[in-house]
Amino acid sequence: MLSSLENLVKVQHLHIDFVESDGTLEVLDELNFEIAVRSFTCVIGPSGGGKSTLLRALAGLIYPSSGEILIDGQPPDKASIGMVFQKPDLMPWRTLAQNISLPLELNGIRGSDLHEKTQQLVQLVGLEGFEKHYPHQLSGGMAQRASIARALIREPKLLLLDEPFGQLDAFTRERMGDELLRIWEEKQQTVLMVTHSIPEAVYLADRVLVLSSRPARIKQDLRIELPRPRLEGLQFSPEFNSYCNQLHEELEPELKVK
Repeated sequence: MLSSLENLVKVQHLHIDFVESDGTLEVLDELNFEIAVRSFTCVIGPSGGGKSTLLRALAGLIYPSSGEILIDGQPPDKASIGMVFQKPDLMPWRTLAQNISLPLELNGIRGSDLHEKTQQLVQLVGLEGFEKHYPHQLSGGMAQRASIARALIREPKLLLLDEPFGQLDAFTRERMGDELLRIWEEKQQTVLMVTHSIPEAVYLADRVLVLSSRPARIKQDLRIELPRPRLEGLQFSPEFNSYCNQLHEELEPELKVK
């Protein structure tokens, strides 16, 4: 078993190109990084720069053009991974509990074991009393919490989050950030999350990777040395604003690239 000082994710010389009718589109170029077990890392960068492509490669949904991805020493398609997308993508004909339990059902788990594990995850994400509700009866934040629970129910070693709060209003998004930190502090999965929000990245993460415009390279690897747990009012501190300013200064030239 990995110790808290070891790395769960290792990415070496990663290149991803997409072949299109009018030529080859270079998306990721020579990415090299490692992610420590139980850490929380955020990835930011310009829109269309390859952040989601990176996450999909880590999830085994896209194969590298060259280079290597290892998760707990294994390629992504053999590793223990959970993924949450920007939209909850819950099945409308299944209840909240049935949506959360689906990965275990697909693994052949039934009966009391299935119910007990599902109820544990319902409680973890604070959705007790909504087990029999259908997706159309849930708020956006509740639906996304259900998606996080579904991704966690198989206890993956790596949780990938692709702009999970992008569809939410600002107030709900802030609350969901606190909820995510609470869940992470309890479960202690290794988390890699894509976000477009610099303050959100600084508030949530131990470390922020800044990608350049396409073809993406890592422009900055910034350690966020703020105390945990992250307390209310931290966002107004000089230290917090200093990290935000550093990231903004690094990212701003990329936003001007056409």
